Amino acid sequence: MNIHKDIFSQRQTMVRKDFECYHYCDMIPPVVDFHEHEFYEVFFFLSGNVSYNIEGRTYLLRPGDILLTDNKDIHRPEIRPGKPYERFVLWISPSYLAQVETYGPSLTDCFTDASAKKYKLIRPDSELVAYLKSILEKIVENRDSQKFGSSILENIYLIEFMVYLNRAYFATSDLIRKDITENEKINEVVAYINDHISEDLTLDRLADVCFISKSHLSHQFKVFTGLTLFQFIIKKRLTIARNMIREGATMMEACMQCGFNDYSNFHKAFKKEFGLNPKEFKSL
Repeated sequence: MNIHKDIFSQRQTMVRKDFECYHYCDMIPPVVDFHEHEFYEVFFFLSGNVSYNIEGRTYLLRPGDILLTDNKDIHRPEIRPGKPYERFVLWISPSYLAQVETYGPSLTDCFTDASAKKYKLIRPDSELVAYLKSILEKIVENRDSQKFGSSILENIYLIEFMVYLNRAYFATSDLIRKDITENEKINEVVAYINDHISEDLTLDRLADVCFISKSHLSHQFKVFTGLTLFQFIIKKRLTIARNMIREGATMMEACMQCGFNDYSNFHKAFKKEFGLNPKEFKSL
């Protein structure tokens, strides 16, 4: 099989409505900013010197590792030179998986459970890594094929991949947590932000409720999340507001329920983050 490689793009939005799969290999490490997206992402790591920050937890990756992110996670890879940076990236629309699930078990269980546990890493055994990789290669092959039935096969392989991905997730041992760099106190702060996004999240309040000094909180938060406290809160509020609008909330509801007390500021921040103002986004 001729293994196709895609040209890496910084695009973080889907073109298709169902799923997209890409196979990337970069000799020069790309610089990727912190980002979030509306869909599920499966990041299948093949080679490179890479650590991956998701919501303040940094995962030191080994070849064959898989990371799961959903539509609320703020994340970014840190790619260091020295080895080719090769990976598969699979983006899946939640609505597509919901449609598929009408015919069988919930294929989103791995994402749901990973979000609840705040733990996003899968480390399959070598045999399963090879099998999962072969399925992704078939998805990419059929994505680019004009042969009869290629689009049907692409969907079949996607469903097969998700079945084995869920099996791999629930078989992963907790022992691999040793490859995560995290701080219990910063995890507590991130959890509090996520649970109280509509409230007044000042440095004073977060330091008080989490029993940490303001100076220590400011410094450690940037060390473990890669963002300042203010940057993280704004990005998180905008992410949740975007999801609310997509699910049918009015723009004002999203604004107020995500802690923006001024619609003008919300409008400007939304446009800066997503390239569209809330009204333009809602009309998509």
